[in-house]
Amino acid sequence: MAQVHEFDMAMTCDGCANAAKRVLGKLGDDVTLVETDVEAKKVFVTSTLPFEKLLEALKKTGKEINYVGVKN
Repeated sequence: MAQVHEFDMAMTCDGCANAAKRVLGKLGDDVTLVETDVEAKKVFVTSTLPFEKLLEALKKTGKEINYVGVKN
């Protein structure tokens, strides 16, 4: 079952947000939706994957990233 995972990410612009979307997109159909909020420095990922796998992918952006938890 897909869950919405929330991450804090040191984003400063749309380029950072697009980088997050790009690395998560490489995970394929297991990621169904990626929402970014540059102002709030948040990334929301709807996925069936465990958060560790998503975190590993997001770290490839080179940005500081922290897992917040599952959004209800």
